[in-house]
Amino acid sequence: MKPSPAKCLALVLMAAFGLRLAAGWYWQGWLDGNHRGPFGFGDSEGYWVLARAIAHGEPYQYGPEGFRVFRTPGYPIVLTPVLMLVGNDPPVVWGRAFSAVLDTLAVAAVGWLAWRLFSPWAGVLAAAMAAVYPGSIAVGFLVLGEAPFCPLMLLHLGLWMAAWNACATEARSPDKKRGPAPGTARCLSPFVLAAGAGLAAGAATLVRPDWLLFIPFATVVGVLLGREKGTSPFCRNGPKGASHKRWMSPFPGALPHLWLAGAMLVGLAIVMSPWWLRNARVTGRFVPTTLQVGASLYDGWNPQATGASDWTLVQPGAEEMRSQIVAADPDAALSGDWEYQLDARLRGEAIAWALSNPGRVAELAAIKLARMWNPWPNEPSMSAWPIRWGLALVYVPILALGVWGAAKTIRRGWPYVLCWLPAVYFTLLHTVFVSSIRYRQPAMLGLMVLAGGVIARWRVRGESHAGALGAP
Repeated sequence: MKPSPAKCLALVLMAAFGLRLAAGWYWQGWLDGNHRGPFGFGDSEGYWVLARAIAHGEPYQYGPEGFRVFRTPGYPIVLTPVLMLVGNDPPVVWGRAFSAVLDTLAVAAVGWLAWRLFSPWAGVLAAAMAAVYPGSIAVGFLVLGEAPFCPLMLLHLGLWMAAWNACATEARSPDKKRGPAPGTARCLSPFVLAAGAGLAAGAATLVRPDWLLFIPFATVVGVLLGREKGTSPFCRNGPKGASHKRWMSPFPGALPHLWLAGAMLVGLAIVMSPWWLRNARVTGRFVPTTLQVGASLYDGWNPQATGASDWTLVQPGAEEMRSQIVAADPDAALSGDWEYQLDARLRGEAIAWALSNPGRVAELAAIKLARMWNPWPNEPSMSAWPIRWGLALVYVPILALGVWGAAKTIRRGWPYVLCWLPAVYFTLLHTVFVSSIRYRQPAMLGLMVLAGGVIARWRVRGESHAGALGAP
């Protein structure tokens, strides 16, 4: 008796959670044994300090300078229950265990999307890839924002897919007053689903600010693609045989993209508005995400830039600029305006250098592209050949299958396009800002959905071929 896909998926999720717990326990022991500090990453300490400030009711600020718009509060808020429930200063391993839970949810979301877009066994295969992928395992034990961002990003994409299919269902209904045509799924209103997607996008942006522009970016791509061809079994709402035949959607491609984007932006604004209001109260200005954009841009564009992040080059200049701002306006140190001015100066310096050195900017873009999609780690500390080849042997096949899946499904409809658009989006973003293989991890999850569909199709063909050979 063959095991059901649901049982197999449950086993995959249990294995994924166990792998992440074990890796987190080992990593924490290695850090403690080698006196590398409790975190191993500087960003982790910042999240932990801000989460502790929220848990204790202290001002939301970081560092001796008192940065108050240093990081968006999404991940610190997610970490707060750990600090409140376990104790005032819990071991960091509790944060790693929480990351394991969050990343297991991301593995489940990968399986869910592949299950809905392709087949149940595609869901199992895609989840299995996410479960054993080294980058995903790392997200599952590091105290970094990717742990909550990945499931939120996939929730955003899944609800967007559902909204699109609900919109297609309504458009194909022969009598809109009586509801969908017989045999089609009764989905929620597409705009309710789109608003829900916007809420998920807002939560993802509060964790990782660079997601803010994904909705307008993807909407522009959708409009440029024009009229949709193909359908998706996401809501099981296509005409009979549509999953095997091309068909033309009865509505123009641009209009539903714009309507759904509007609903999503409303949802995003609802989630982001408390942060916007707080920033306006602190700085007296509108700040959409953080006041570290200028520093991040300068990290990517400066005379000594290499494509990798190097805050030892940014920090001295930033401290000098801050001293100049405070000396010129002592009240700025109290009002918080210095933080806004510092961000503007660093951004201006970076843009001015980029305009003066377009050739070097193009060269850096190529370097950053290579760093992001490198088959092995860029860090010299992980340059041992067993590590490099071990990672490459997992990464390269998944990437190749994901790209193949994107090419094979591009005519099947917008939900399939949404699986690979994050890869394009993050690639473009990190050819400007600094780059590393860390930043490709969320994009790889969408490609795993497509890769699962490719392998599942091979499995079906293999069974059909075996059945044909065994037929009398």
